[in-house]
This record gives sequence, C-alpha cells and structure tokens, in this order.
Amino acid sequence: MAVAFVRAVAREVAEDALALSEREFALLLAELVDLPCVDLSLQVELPKLVSPAIGRLCEAIAEDDEAAGDAVIGQVLVELDTPLQRARLARGVIALRDSGRLGRRLAAVGLVDLASGSRQLLCASVIEAVAVRAGVARTPSGLLLAA
Repeated sequence: MAVAFVRAVAREVAEDALALSEREFALLLAELVDLPCVDLSLQVELPKLVSPAIGRLCEAIAEDDEAAGDAVIGQVLVELDTPLQRARLARGVIALRDSGRLGRRLAAVGLVDLASGSRQLLCASVIEAVAVRAGVARTPSGLLLAA
C-alpha cells in the first residue's frame, strides 16, 4: 500500500519533473538535502529503541566524525528505508507543497526521488533526524534537544 502510494504521487508530478532540463533537475536534487531542516515531517521517525548502528551514527554526528558516520550510514539506511518511511516523507512533501512552503518543482523532484528508490532525500532525512536526536542540530522550530 505504501509503495503504491509513493509511486502514484510520483506519477502525478512526473510531468513537472520531466519538464526540467537535466541541469535544473540536478540542481533541485541537490537541494533535497536541505529539506529535512524545513519541517519535522521531512525527517524520518527514529525508533524509540535505538539500534547499535543508529547509536554509532548519533555518536559520530555528535563528535563530528565524518569517517565514522560514513562507515555506518549504509547500515542505518538499510534499517530505516521502509515503504512506510518513504510514504510518510512523501506525505510531508505534499503537505508542504500544498501549503506553499515548498515549491512545486522541488516537491516533484522530491517525490520522484522517493519513488525511484534513490536515497538522496531519505539519507538527508535520516542524518538530520539523528543530528536532532543527538542534540547537535535544532528542530525546524528552533528547539535543541538534550542528548
């Protein structure tokens, strides 16, 4: 059901994405990494019980250890990349687009990214969610959580 939802919404916006030049698409794709800072709905929901991999990523981000983060991010993505997470992110993109907080073309690229199996938006979403949980980054509303 979640996979079908993400694919359906991506089909709805495919025309907007196809109208972009390759360069425009690439530029918008690069902008996806900033979206999780806009709204909590664009950050993955982390489990209440943190796995060892997520714990190591929290530590790496808190210590600003890029090498350690790179070593574990793949495992964290395997854990958190689910159809339900992608559908939740897609709903967040749609809500922000419909409220005027996210441009139509950027939203289209985000939805296509989620449906394509790419991990561009998902990875940014995971990193921002972990950074917030680790107390390194503020929530989009400006709160700093105690780590």
